[in-house]
Amino acid sequence: MKFVIEQLSKSFENKQVLKNIGFTFEEGKIYGLLGRNGAGKTTLFNCLNRDLRADGGCFYLLDEEGTRRELSSEEIGYVLSTPTVPEFLTGREFLKFFIDINEKSIGDPRTIDEYFEYMSILPEDRDKLLKDYSHGMKNKMQMLINIIAKPKLLLLDEPLTSLDVVVAEEMKQLLRSFKQDRITIFSTHIMDLAVDLCDEIVLLNHGELERVEKTDRDSRLFKEKIIAALREESNE
Repeated sequence: MKFVIEQLSKSFENKQVLKNIGFTFEEGKIYGLLGRNGAGKTTLFNCLNRDLRADGGCFYLLDEEGTRRELSSEEIGYVLSTPTVPEFLTGREFLKFFIDINEKSIGDPRTIDEYFEYMSILPEDRDKLLKDYSHGMKNKMQMLINIIAKPKLLLLDEPLTSLDVVVAEEMKQLLRSFKQDRITIFSTHIMDLAVDLCDEIVLLNHGELERVEKTDRDSRLFKEKIIAALREESNE
């Protein structure tokens, strides 16, 4: 399975943020979408999630037989940098509600406590109101419902930026174990995080997507190429 973007464009007044983007993402990989703050990463995600109407272009899934089809909203998962959860519910109530309303699509759900164990959420925290959860725990809950839903396309908009070291490392391990059978696009402005976590690096540069060819990822030249491209954009 592949996720294909063709000629996707988006402008705000006189500023063109996305310039006829074309790119193909492959199943089973985590793509690091790397760009400076304000480069248009969130705009791209909002267009793919249909929260924003693109000015032009299209995107679709392409199966092994070459058949293309549009993604349904249920096939797109979107994890925001600032977690959005219903704070008037407890963690357990939130999970139960989500599983109940999606029972037909989930298939063979685990028990709620099994899901909590999977995300390393302690028993004493499971019946707390979500408003009393830390930022990292809210982020875990946001990630968990996407794991339960099993979307074909998972969009991650800088979800690890403000997490502590332990939670961020847990989340990275989780994403690596979750990448099969889906396309994962991980947005960040932190180069070392993208290099550490992702299978492929894609720059959003001058409103276009550019793949950074694989080399020795720890090499100075590889990182200098990324920095040079991003610095060039900032000087325009």
